[in-house]
Amino acid sequence: MTVHGRKRAIPLFGKRHTPDESRQKVVASGKAVAHVPYMFYILRMNDMDGILPGRRLKARGAATNRAGRFEATDRAGFDDGWDIPEADLLVRTEVREERPRSAITWQKSPDLPFDRSINPYRGCEHGCIYCYARPSHAFLNLSPGLDFETRLIARPGIAAVLESELRRKGHRSGTLAIGTNTDPYQPVERDYGIMREVLGVLAAFRHPVWITTRGTTIERDIDLLAPLAAQGLAAVSISVTTLDDDLARKMEPRAPAPKRRLQMIRRLAEAGIPVRIQVSPLIPALTDHELEAVMEAGRDAGATFATSIPLRLPLEVADLFKTWLEATFPDRAARVMGRVRELHGGRDYDPQFGTRMTGQGLWADLIKRRSDVARRRLGLDSGLPSLRTDLFCPLQRAGDQLHLF
Repeated sequence: MTVHGRKRAIPLFGKRHTPDESRQKVVASGKAVAHVPYMFYILRMNDMDGILPGRRLKARGAATNRAGRFEATDRAGFDDGWDIPEADLLVRTEVREERPRSAITWQKSPDLPFDRSINPYRGCEHGCIYCYARPSHAFLNLSPGLDFETRLIARPGIAAVLESELRRKGHRSGTLAIGTNTDPYQPVERDYGIMREVLGVLAAFRHPVWITTRGTTIERDIDLLAPLAAQGLAAVSISVTTLDDDLARKMEPRAPAPKRRLQMIRRLAEAGIPVRIQVSPLIPALTDHELEAVMEAGRDAGATFATSIPLRLPLEVADLFKTWLEATFPDRAARVMGRVRELHGGRDYDPQFGTRMTGQGLWADLIKRRSDVARRRLGLDSGLPSLRTDLFCPLQRAGDQLHLF
């Protein structure tokens, strides 16, 4: 095997790691060793980019594990001539823990209706092949491909950090968005319970929160969300991409089935929690014909408003999605990507503010018109509810001197 760098190729004889090292490191010598966290193996790669020999995938979105955009090197497999059978090992999910130093992430994007968010986890086991958050894993020196859905980072203790940030004198209440990058109710939340701790802090401070998810574990926290919603402090968005179980299983291999997500909407709505059905991403020539049907199913389940965003393929997501599309739907791959490029000015993705969330051109206009008509017909056009910020009440620590001045 050869590691191809920006300037030269260096032969590798083995790979090993230490936990504090990055995903891949090439030592500039004739006997270079590549370092990969948690693994040691003799070099023989299979045909799938960046995936070790003898590793088997089950219910995963990405079929490749190419290095991220910040890596100076990449890996390519070849036949080394040794006819040795490889072990058949299932690729399992690994979770590491991070000690968070900050909780709230601030942003100023004019395309988003919030200015702050929090992420209890990095990476997402749901494995949605189209997920726009995949490129964020490259900042950890991990692949936006298979690593994103199998090598997760949990952030226990983030609730305590959030509490200290909410106590700061200069903090001003505003809707805190959760689930805008990776899903806070992905499967590992059942073991860690980080999201429930975060909600406990927000409830104590009477701080508004908007959650976006497709994870069923949110039903566990109805006892916290319902009182918040009764005060105008909580709302939830449930993402439903398609009503086709087979298609959903291929695109979102470890996410709940569409019918189960509709059941989530029903249970949240019955508890008095405002729910938005989010038909996103809307994939042209693959799921766009379901737009009205998905909205109607959400309305019937109890959703009171709806939105839809066309497919976005930033950075590494474009190649990952195209590889998946060509393998899964070879008969329509060219048509799908043709429509995607029409939406984004001839490119796989246009990151410009103002158009990145809506697309542009004829198809973007058609999708918007269909969406507007469907919302009006189904009574889902009331708009997003405004959560209250006037109830925010910072808790005081024991010993604080209050009302002295």
